[in-house]
Amino acid sequence: MANAEKEVEVKMMVRSLPELKERLQALGAELVTQRVHETNLRFDTRSGELSRARKALRLRKDNAVRLTFKGPQELGESASIRQEIEFEVSDFFAARRFLEALGYIVSVIYEKYRTTYRLGHVLVTLDEMPYGSFVELEGAETGENGTNASAVANLQATAAALALEWNARSSASYLALFEHLRQARHLSAHDLTFADLRGIEVSPADLGLRYAD
Repeated sequence: MANAEKEVEVKMMVRSLPELKERLQALGAELVTQRVHETNLRFDTRSGELSRARKALRLRKDNAVRLTFKGPQELGESASIRQEIEFEVSDFFAARRFLEALGYIVSVIYEKYRTTYRLGHVLVTLDEMPYGSFVELEGAETGENGTNASAVANLQATAAALALEWNARSSASYLALFEHLRQARHLSAHDLTFADLRGIEVSPADLGLRYAD
């Protein structure tokens, strides 16, 4: 079944994912998904139409295969708020061929290792990126009673419970942070992969961030 709702999320760069994992366990967080490697393909038209419209079309492979559309980020918010439509597909390579047959091309490849917990109504993901360690807090605005304010308040309360500095958050995507890094360090790497960034030391300042822990 497709998931269609507004995704509300923030991410924070952290020094220590093991310490954050200990805090989650002490708070009784539920382990949703063990550490898993993700491969993500971002698709666009040859002219970059989706990127210019601030939309995203993604094919992700981890323990399952999911196709995702994300709408433009709502401006003026303290978290990233976007329409999201996501559903599982049975075959990663067939889905890629399907999208390419429609005229889309792979614009960038990115990967991460991700461990997912649930703390209350918030998904907490511990992400090992090629340029550092991150925690992502995600909620959703759904139903008639859902509001952006209440969803963001849940994220803020979760950050406080995990001793994370709310003002160190970022609403930028991992790819937007990668572009910031590419420009700051004059990197030639096109894809956000561990192989392409091997041996490159990245500081929070390179990403326009600071540590939240």
